[in-house]
Amino acid sequence: GKDFVQFAKAVEISHSDIDGKICKTKKSDGGSNKHGVYGKTKTSGGTATQTLCGAKGDNSQSSTGTDPEALKNFVAKALIDSSNNWPTSTKSGDTESDDKNDNAKAVAKDLVKELNPDEKTIVA
Repeated sequence: GKDFVQFAKAVEISHSDIDGKICKTKKSDGGSNKHGVYGKTKTSGGTATQTLCGAKGDNSQSSTGTDPEALKNFVAKALIDSSNNWPTSTKSGDTESDDKNDNAKAVAKDLVKELNPDEKTIVA
């Protein structure tokens, strides 16, 4: 986890445009149209938080999630400097996700699918 946090911080400092493409949260499927918001634990309701890289917002969100969050937010709020949610996220009730290594897989997917060839060279 610590190595990944160092990588993420280096990307944030030197290439903020790339940072914004990795772990970018998505809008909820329903009517709230809110982006996922990262947190230490997965919660629902008006101030819902997500622990999975690139997660969708919660339909019950009210004042949070107006804008998407990305890698730097994921590291600061969900990983909390490597002590949580890596490489596997947590689900409601603060138990580990059934999908082992889901956060590591989500980051790898974003690195492959969201970055252009030049950006891939930079992060390599």
